[in-house]
Amino acid sequence: MIAEFIASLFALFVVDPVQAEIEGRLAAVQAPIEIVSQARACLGTTGPILIERATGDVWWAGATMVKIATGLTGSVEFLDAGNPACAPVATYLTAAEAEA
Repeated sequence: MIAEFIASLFALFVVDPVQAEIEGRLAAVQAPIEIVSQARACLGTTGPILIERATGDVWWAGATMVKIATGLTGSVEFLDAGNPACAPVATYLTAAEAEA
């Protein structure tokens, strides 16, 4: 019961905003469609992993929610570098920000 509540809060305050921010950033830099589709695949696999971690580590979940809400942590930091779909997205966003 508590784990479901934590998962819901974490999805609402972390996963959904991170997904929206990444999609917005990709749209702002007019990313190619393959990068956008990789971002969706990345977020589709990373989101459940983050939620599972949040239900197992309540302190991490709370600290992460505060960091996201205050802007101390960027959305790119939540992309799983080990996930093949996430690496190109993170690289593209980092390169696009460096050019801007």
